Amino acid sequence: MPLKTQRLKLAWVVASFVLFRDFWHTSDASAVVHGGLSRQGFVRSDSDTNLMFEFLLSGLVIDWEYNIGMRDLEMASMREGRAFLTIINDNIPKTYPAFEELLVTLEGEDQAFSQSSFETLILGMVYSAYQIQMQRANLNATDERAWADVLGRLANVTLIQLRSY
Repeated sequence: MPLKTQRLKLAWVVASFVLFRDFWHTSDASAVVHGGLSRQGFVRSDSDTNLMFEFLLSGLVIDWEYNIGMRDLEMASMREGRAFLTIINDNIPKTYPAFEELLVTLEGEDQAFSQSSFETLILGMVYSAYQIQMQRANLNATDERAWADVLGRLANVTLIQLRSY
């Protein structure tokens, strides 16, 4: 499958997740210890994209140290689950200032991103959506607006990247 088609499908999967995440199952679970594969990018085929969607659909949790885990412990224990958690925990900024720094870099890029950079961008959108939800639950309107701004800017960079192909 051409790279552009894979990226379009990945963007659609994440956009679906971000828009409809509130309708999905949200039970409690603790963060899962992660481990995994080398950093070549997670999505290399349609089945990888579908697997990422299943991981997102099962739900993620963010602990007090900003580590991300999966609600479904069985999926988290799979080799692919550990690889996914490694990618999202090791390559996604966890604080608003770190995201600001990343966005300045991303918005200044003129060339197409590598697959792993594109995945970081997409998973950054997922993390931002979770942060918005957490800030809303804590009734922190200022931080909620800040994270919403980050999400919007990440979505804009994603659209620019998809148009560059």
